Amino acid sequence: MPSATHPSEKTKHRHSGLHDLRVLRIGFLLLENFSLIALGTAVDPLRIANMLVERVVYEYTLIGANGDVVRSSDGIRVIPDVSMPEASGFDAVFVVGPNPIPRRGIGAIMDWLRLQARRGSALGGLDTGSYFLARAGLLNGYRCTIHWEDQDTLLEQFPKLTVSNRLYEVDRDRYTCSGGVAPLDLMVHLLALSPGSPALAARVLELLVAERRGHEERQVTSLRQYIGDAHAKLDEALQVMESNIEETLTIAEIAAFVKVSQRQLERWFQERLDKTPAQAYLEIRLLRARQLFYRTGLTLEDVCARTGFTSLTHFSTRYKAQFNISPIADRRRYQKTL
Repeated sequence: MPSATHPSEKTKHRHSGLHDLRVLRIGFLLLENFSLIALGTAVDPLRIANMLVERVVYEYTLIGANGDVVRSSDGIRVIPDVSMPEASGFDAVFVVGPNPIPRRGIGAIMDWLRLQARRGSALGGLDTGSYFLARAGLLNGYRCTIHWEDQDTLLEQFPKLTVSNRLYEVDRDRYTCSGGVAPLDLMVHLLALSPGSPALAARVLELLVAERRGHEERQVTSLRQYIGDAHAKLDEALQVMESNIEETLTIAEIAAFVKVSQRQLERWFQERLDKTPAQAYLEIRLLRARQLFYRTGLTLEDVCARTGFTSLTHFSTRYKAQFNISPIADRRRYQKTL
């Protein structure tokens, strides 16, 4: 990883070929219920880069808290190479975050991450991995990101953090990304930053049959994922809705903001999403409410206020109609799965 390379080595290798790249040791800390897709999309670019260079440039090691088998969030079990007490000497360490995020029994993980920072390792978080870096105090003063479902959790506990909605963030020696396949984008970005490696990164993408997604791209949330790239005005309207949840706007105000008539906006929503703008806006607010119930400790009253409802009765009625369960029962059901 680029930030883990000593400045003198950067200068030395700036114009070197791929076969002059020094070996980088990268550790992936697997936490119970870790995201398997995050691990796979982070490791495979490194494997393919090694194949293209025809030698091991990127050594990667799977780390477990205690050396036992670690279960992923989809139930697949992985045997780590080493345990935390045995793991050291990494240029970079990535926390492969779990879902849901545990709040207890993570003290040893915090201590180990702080130790890696003191030893000079670059640190990264995949999916919810950013939460553990923040909890250890290792994201203070850095830009970071996390899966959009967990942004409220992160900001609620660490309000001074700078948290973006981008697919990934690279800020000096801190590398964070959202969930899903975003680790692929982060790793390709880091590969391209290595001396002499932009072409290597492009070739890795080609072999993975993937397209380059840049640092500026943002996570797609809620209804926006269903409309694709074909309708910029509709996407803009949905973004306005997502940005105005606590203090809601009228549909006329949203139409004026995106510079179309309200009638035209209503026609687009019906054609593309088979619902009115008001129905879409309500769905967005209720999805945010459910996210807050699941990911934070906010009270029913606070969640109601944060999602633009002025009446608890109206909120509870709408919530039950959307999810077929009351807000309190939904939270209890979710907590039983933790």
